[in-house]
Amino acid sequence: MQVNWAPEHCDMLRECVAKGMSHSEAADAINARFDTAYSRNATIGRAKRMGLAVFDRPKKLPRLSQQLNAPRLRKVREPAAESKPSMPVSEQPDRVKLRCIQIMPRHLTLMELEPGDCRYPYGGDAEGEAITFCGHPQYEASSYCIGHLHLIRGPGTASERAAVPVCLRLVDAA
Repeated sequence: MQVNWAPEHCDMLRECVAKGMSHSEAADAINARFDTAYSRNATIGRAKRMGLAVFDRPKKLPRLSQQLNAPRLRKVREPAAESKPSMPVSEQPDRVKLRCIQIMPRHLTLMELEPGDCRYPYGGDAEGEAITFCGHPQYEASSYCIGHLHLIRGPGTASERAAVPVCLRLVDAA
């Protein structure tokens, strides 16, 4: 990989661009003449840094001949022996009933929130409805006040919440 372009390499790149060669052709010509390993992308980058004109690509590529674009035969699918019944589409999903935590939010906007204020969001359900935030003091090492922390995480520590009740069966030993 070449890092620095020698002045004679830059001159040849300038000549190639003036002749209307593509960047790939210019890289091949420079590499053949100077025994270098410039890539097409290296010549593009160098040409841009030198302020050389960027080649305009044609808007539409020329169409291939009609023989190459012959219509393809499509495989006909046979209907499935068992068709699955279509699921009914509900018009509107039922709204989820949220739990209330008996906290009256301060309804602060995002710009009004201070460090240490609860970031629990309210609103934004309807189109164009403003979103406000609780704004009560945060619980230590959390973004939420104690009420909203218990609402989203549940009571107890993470290990207590992850614990699964175990059922033991007592067996009479013989």
